[in-house]
Amino acid sequence: MKTYSAKAADVEQKWFVVDAEGLVLGRLASICAKILRGKHKTTFTPHVDCGDGIIVVNADKIAMTGNKLTDKVYHRHTGYPGGIKSVTPEKLLFDGKGDRILMKAVERMLPKTKLGRQQLTKLRVFAGPEHPHDAQNPEPLDVGAMNPKNKRSA
Repeated sequence: MKTYSAKAADVEQKWFVVDAEGLVLGRLASICAKILRGKHKTTFTPHVDCGDGIIVVNADKIAMTGNKLTDKVYHRHTGYPGGIKSVTPEKLLFDGKGDRILMKAVERMLPKTKLGRQQLTKLRVFAGPEHPHDAQNPEPLDVGAMNPKNKRSA
């Protein structure tokens, strides 16, 4: 028995479009990370970019469970003394930057290597319902139907 190792030339990449309206942030991010890495394919090879591309629309309508919308805090540092900056997801959504919440969640689930950064370039997140990637012929991916816990009911 031999282990199959995919080559970069053998990989066929598809594109998926996901409507994030009402979907739970962490569950959507983990599904996106799995598809970007290619772990959903039988030909998965850890050192080759064999994942597919994902287009996420309506990212500003994403849901969070519990009180995370107000209690969760994202920190970053400017590099200067005393330069820590903090922001809540509620403020990001209010400012129209809801796409950054999903981008950071998926980024933190991918490997922190050159390959992980390359895989992250195939994630396109849009706050509204429109996207300019019709040329990729994206297939719709219904994340809410995969598991009832993936979708929040109002």
